[in-house]
Amino acid sequence: MSPQIITLIFLVFAVVMFAWEKIPLSITAMIVAIGLSLTNVLTPAEAFSGFVNSNVLLFMGMFIVGAAFFDTGMAQRVGGIVTKFAKTERQLIVAVMLITGFMSGVLSNTGTAAVLIPVLIGISAKSGFARSKLMIPLVLAAAMGGNLSLIGAPGNMIAQSALQEIGMSFGFFEYAKVGLPILLVGIGYMAFFGYKLLPNHSDQELDQDSVFAKHEDYSDVPKWKQYFSLIVLVLTVVAMIFESKIGIKLYISAWIGALVLVVSGVLTEKKAMKSIDMHTILLFSGSLALAKALEKSGAGELLAGKIIAALGSHPSPFILLFVVLLLSAVMTNFMSNTATTALLVPISLSIANALGADPRAVLMATVIGGSMAYATPIGMPANTMVYGIGGYTFRDYLKAGAPLIVVSLIVSMILLPILFPFYPN
Repeated sequence: MSPQIITLIFLVFAVVMFAWEKIPLSITAMIVAIGLSLTNVLTPAEAFSGFVNSNVLLFMGMFIVGAAFFDTGMAQRVGGIVTKFAKTERQLIVAVMLITGFMSGVLSNTGTAAVLIPVLIGISAKSGFARSKLMIPLVLAAAMGGNLSLIGAPGNMIAQSALQEIGMSFGFFEYAKVGLPILLVGIGYMAFFGYKLLPNHSDQELDQDSVFAKHEDYSDVPKWKQYFSLIVLVLTVVAMIFESKIGIKLYISAWIGALVLVVSGVLTEKKAMKSIDMHTILLFSGSLALAKALEKSGAGELLAGKIIAALGSHPSPFILLFVVLLLSAVMTNFMSNTATTALLVPISLSIANALGADPRAVLMATVIGGSMAYATPIGMPANTMVYGIGGYTFRDYLKAGAPLIVVSLIVSMILLPILFPFYPN
């Protein structure tokens, strides 16, 4: 059996098991990783390389930084300030999405979510609103906000690099021509309709062994620990903002912050270790193995090529746009958004060359579609990060995120032909 067929079998298995949830998602992901290794689709080093992936290291560091912010009671204090201005659940959702969306436009969308998660936990504890009502809006806004600038998401730079090789490029805020309307319409949709689809899980359903699940009296915590946890969090964010200027990777900044908090005694080693959600780590690492197999075996390219080839040699520009958007949007929910964009960018360029279409238009559609990782817990690292904290199921993401994909596709289908026509005059 060819590696392509084996990979597609594991892809179907993962999709079915993720939706069925008879066994934990993290276990399904690891079964896939081990299966791909045993069948020689991937080497063991490739199958388990996710454990040293930069996003996994970022998760771990920010789990610790976030735990200190929460464990000292500072998150609750910050949450109390925010809830003074957002009295209702809907107002809070809109505020969270606006802040997250615009932050993720200039920061890493994953880094933005990682930093704001402990703040939202504090808001939840202070306001009484369930975490499950806030965490999905957070990651949806982080995904949408990634399309506000060149640096908002890794996929944006992948497309930019491909364009530069053929002497073209996107401007720094060019993605925002489509990304900003999607963000604003998406927030409006969540405020008036989407919030009704958010799950309402009580905090008691969360893992009680997690440092985030505890409700404690923080009055005895020394003030210096509270403020020090805030200072470290802020400095970590600043380091992430100026990543390219200071030459320090996001995950290194996260771990510097984590180590400072433990060494200073703000957070004990035991609590730091307990704050690292291994369910998240296993789920993300296992899904990276599947993404690697789709890329290495050519199965992902085969799927994309077959679908596009079915359109014929002279497809309608409108049909082609819809297919590129839909293909990217579907794939990004089962691979990482970065892997989806990396896989589809060269294919999209080939399509543009073969059909005489504008490469910028085809790549813009690819990137915009690839950012619609709204409907599964594995489409984007931030989605995975809140999976355990929000007490979510696979269906929770699907129910809240799938309608937003439809909304985003409609906005894209209106704006892209106007702003980035496939065949400009």
